[in-house]
Amino acid sequence: MAKPVVRKPKKKSNPLAAAKVTDINYKDTALLRKFISDRGKIRARRVTGVTVQEQRLIAKAIKNAREMALLPYTTTGR
Repeated sequence: MAKPVVRKPKKKSNPLAAAKVTDINYKDTALLRKFISDRGKIRARRVTGVTVQEQRLIAKAIKNAREMALLPYTTTGR
């Protein structure tokens, strides 16, 4: 019996490279909101398609923006 063909998932395009973003700043809330879910959680790297280094910078920028009250924290209420 022949093995079924396993399809590889398509590689996600990097949204930062597409937007030609060179530096990630906590003041750029419009950019950072693309990496936050509607509940305020930071989206995973496999969902957004950014590199490991960029994901670290994005997470740090989001946390700084939350501390400065530019972005909301996650909602825990139901």
